[in-house]
Amino acid sequence: MRTSEDLRKIYARLEQMHAWRGWHWWPDGEPFEVIVGAILVQNTSWTNVEHALARLREAHALSVEAMDGLSDEEIEELVRPSGQYRMKAKKLRAFVALVREHGGLGCLLSLEAGRLRERLLATWGIGPETADAIVLYAAKRPAFVIDAYTQRLMSRLGQGPATTDYGEWQRFFVERLEPDRDLWARYHALIVLHCKHLCRKRAPKCGECLLAEECGFSGAGG
Repeated sequence: MRTSEDLRKIYARLEQMHAWRGWHWWPDGEPFEVIVGAILVQNTSWTNVEHALARLREAHALSVEAMDGLSDEEIEELVRPSGQYRMKAKKLRAFVALVREHGGLGCLLSLEAGRLRERLLATWGIGPETADAIVLYAAKRPAFVIDAYTQRLMSRLGQGPATTDYGEWQRFFVERLEPDRDLWARYHALIVLHCKHLCRKRAPKCGECLLAEECGFSGAGG
């Protein structure tokens, strides 16, 4: 199964299974909060990020201006629950500097999508997955986000390239799905929800999965 129709069928079944579940960036979150979350979620769980975001919110630090006025130590303490807090504070500081360079968050996010992605990737601490999440969920432009969940699910379904290369995986989706921002945003959300709740790395709940018949994973049917 490698056609656009196949990917649409997978999407429909994911929607059928998970439409009722909440998603932290769907339909849309406040742009700066989305960006902070995308940076903090690196190498940790969203639950930990929620704790850090709550601390930032309580400190009234979830704006570019407010965060820019904090010391490195203050940012580190606020984001401590997300883990690697010193490094993540440095990444947030680098992003705030990028915003200043472009005259404000609105000006940065209004850049053409390809240019925005380039500027993000040139910023310390922001890689392809984080950059695409920012383009997709904060700037609200088409960008298909690839993560470990995407590769896990699609590989089990016999989909995708035989590599872990980010660019090749992204092209696999981009070449088969029309550039619809809402579709791509929802597709990524559904993949994450499916892999968190059913298609888990260990002990997947295959008996509850509507995609089990197409799944070649050894645990299918469990």
